[in-house]
Amino acid sequence: MREYKILFTGTVGAGKTTAIGCVSDAPPVMTDVRNSDTSIAKERTTVGLDFGELTLDNGDRVRMFGTPGQERFAFLWKILVRNALGLVVLVDNSRPDPLADLAVYMTGFSEALRTIPCTVGVGRMETHPVPSLDDYAQAIAATGRVFPISSVDVRNRSDVILLIDTLLMQLEADLGGENE
Repeated sequence: MREYKILFTGTVGAGKTTAIGCVSDAPPVMTDVRNSDTSIAKERTTVGLDFGELTLDNGDRVRMFGTPGQERFAFLWKILVRNALGLVVLVDNSRPDPLADLAVYMTGFSEALRTIPCTVGVGRMETHPVPSLDDYAQAIAATGRVFPISSVDVRNRSDVILLIDTLLMQLEADLGGENE
């Protein structure tokens, strides 16, 4: 049995807590508190981390950690990404500048992204189709990287499983290249 640590990050309201909760085998551990930031229209927000576990069909276990979304918690991002084997960046396409939001996480995790796979899940595209997935791909390519990008509904278990599977496939491909 293998164990994988995957980190979910993204803006407040992008769905990190929801994504982890919809696939976790047991109720996730959450550090949500009443939101006191009036600039964010959300009742509760994560201030520490979220944690859930998912057992795959082959018995492997995925340990999922969610970061707080606010940039002021970037010091926690650096702690939580330690020993992570992959990163899921969730972006809310309904926010005023989602490409700038993505840039915050590409920069905030730039050191880790040199060595671990990443996938980007873009939410709320059905109601906010702009920017497109191609726009995200171009923004990421401008940083010299290429990551899988998909439209997701973090309430949909199969969408979240697809993000996790995408990371695990990248990880397996990287490990396969090391074994040659």
